Amino acid sequence: MTVDEEKLKQQNLSRAIDLSANERTFLAWMRAAIALMGFGVVIVRLRVIQLPLQHRHTMGWKLGLIFSLVGLATVLISTKHYFTVRHQIDHDTYEPPDGMILFFSFALSLLGIGVIYVILASAQGSVTVPIPD
Repeated sequence: MTVDEEKLKQQNLSRAIDLSANERTFLAWMRAAIALMGFGVVIVRLRVIQLPLQHRHTMGWKLGLIFSLVGLATVLISTKHYFTVRHQIDHDTYEPPDGMILFFSFALSLLGIGVIYVILASAQGSVTVPIPD
């Protein structure tokens, strides 16, 4: 094996490691987005099950909506970042699965839109039933 072949092999390995790290980072951001959206739903659900004797004007649904919007923004921003970093990696021997990344981002975006819809629907239609003494 010549010195040039060894150098090329090392560059290929280095590029594969960089691209794999980029994908792991992307997936970590996706987990964070899911957690944010889930936390938004939890906040709204806690607001909906409050006892009717509590006559406080709560803003829980707005807070839940904010968490869900941040989760959705995390999905979109991390997707853009993934492709930006990928294009900055200069060698062309390894190709990560673009279709899977786009599908996963699309699915999580739909989940975020669904969570936001549930939050808005529960904020408009939440009715508390009085509990008899």
